[in-house]
Amino acid sequence: MPHMTAFARNQWYVAAYSHEVGREELLGRTILGEPLVFYRTEEDGTPVALADRCVHRRFPLHEKPSRLDGDKLVCGYHGFTYDTTGTCVYVPGQKRIPRTARVASYPVVELDSLVWVWIGDPALADAQTIPRARHLDAPGWVTVRGMEPIDADYGLLVDNLLDLSHETYLHGGYIGTPEVAETPITTEVDEGAGIVRVSRHMDDAECPPFYANSTGIQGRITRWQDIEYHAPCLYLLHSRIAPAGVLPEADGSDPNGFHTEITYAITPSSDGKVYDFWAVSRDWATENTEVTEFMRSNNHTVVMQDVVALNLLHKTLGTERTGYQELSINIDTGGLAARRILARLVEEGDKPVEKVL
Repeated sequence: MPHMTAFARNQWYVAAYSHEVGREELLGRTILGEPLVFYRTEEDGTPVALADRCVHRRFPLHEKPSRLDGDKLVCGYHGFTYDTTGTCVYVPGQKRIPRTARVASYPVVELDSLVWVWIGDPALADAQTIPRARHLDAPGWVTVRGMEPIDADYGLLVDNLLDLSHETYLHGGYIGTPEVAETPITTEVDEGAGIVRVSRHMDDAECPPFYANSTGIQGRITRWQDIEYHAPCLYLLHSRIAPAGVLPEADGSDPNGFHTEITYAITPSSDGKVYDFWAVSRDWATENTEVTEFMRSNNHTVVMQDVVALNLLHKTLGTERTGYQELSINIDTGGLAARRILARLVEEGDKPVEKVL
């Protein structure tokens, strides 16, 4: 078996996009090995998360013919019925409800079009520690998004996203150009806040097809990639491109630049399985539906290239002999810092990190 990155349980994780949680369909997701069912309340649409196994015969509560009766969830096997706190309020064939007839309920917060869930000790769940991705539903921004499950340790996805030099090789013809791999990175680590920042600024680079075809820029570009990883779940890539030689104004304004926010939520499902939530947001050409579809289609292709590579890597690591050694170099600085922070979150008893945003 390959090495598995341990789960930090007392943290917030993205379980779904807002549009995935409703009342018509019950949503089932497994987070940190815990099967969960999600739905919304009737009156105000608040998301609810319960354990996805009926106490009676362990039937998955999100599966049909399970259904909602108002805000109560009715198991589709024998009719055991649960309220939003997970308390059983009806059992078939008897008036007395057993004291142990309840399923776990989990703290849920909906923020920036993401549904976050807390798997650990509910008393420690503080919504103020959730990192923000305001561009996902802010006015003036258009976002394309999706989610792909990957059959790989979630630590491999963290490594992948914190070392973008792989764009040159794995994503050539889409977002990769030679300059990405050739340009040195700068890395900053805020251990206390659990944040890793990796920056790569290219002042004279080839314009990759992904941006040439969506922005219309011809010729060489300046290209900035500024990563902000909030352990354990949220990854933000602040991307800027502009014609070569065009730099932001002294006041920080950037009239000739194209800003794109690339967001990933890295949510462990179980050992060797991870949900890869991806989104690309832009504040330019927001009315152009062709650009929107181009970015959705092309970014999905790029994500699937990562999925195939990480599935293969995880499978390969499972065949390695015990004690194998991997080689790390300068480009791995951010990923190694992230691994260190993830390990610390587990070792310290999962105390929530202080988020200062």
